[in-house]
Amino acid sequence: MQLPIPSKSAALRTEQIILFRVSGQLFAVSSGSVQEVRSVDSLAGSAAEITAPGLKKVRHIVRRGEKSLFVVNAALHFGLPVTAGLLVFVLRRTRTALLIDGIEKMTTMTRLQALPQAYCNEERIWYRGVTALEQNVIPVVNPEGFLTSEELALLEMSQTPAATDVKNAGSSKGSIHEPA
Repeated sequence: MQLPIPSKSAALRTEQIILFRVSGQLFAVSSGSVQEVRSVDSLAGSAAEITAPGLKKVRHIVRRGEKSLFVVNAALHFGLPVTAGLLVFVLRRTRTALLIDGIEKMTTMTRLQALPQAYCNEERIWYRGVTALEQNVIPVVNPEGFLTSEELALLEMSQTPAATDVKNAGSSKGSIHEPA
């Protein structure tokens, strides 16, 4: 029996990523998982404040047609010092808009490493893995890891008619800029 001859050069699987900052920390996300990038100022008129007991990382909801997007403050999610985020990533195939400080750059990732064992508990859901770029190890976030199904249910239950009414969305007293 003859074994197949291995190819001389295995093609590297590359992925376009966006490097972004939250409280001075660098993270990466697949560019394919980001539907759009918006400034918080452009969302301010359509964002309404919400309060979900025990869930401080979400303070705003944005209505888009029939869909509600929950704005997750990335600093609170990752347990970092709170900053007044400037940009929001609207994530594909999720109900999450992620409040971040800024975009560092877009680049290509050629290797996604499994998470080290130092990442434990919910952190294993937050990240897809880590990658090395320019001598730095950068966690690559999982777009579906920002809100669990339990958190989504809690957020759904906490919505009031005023929070879901598009007419009243611009009249809320809070601002997405406000640290929670």
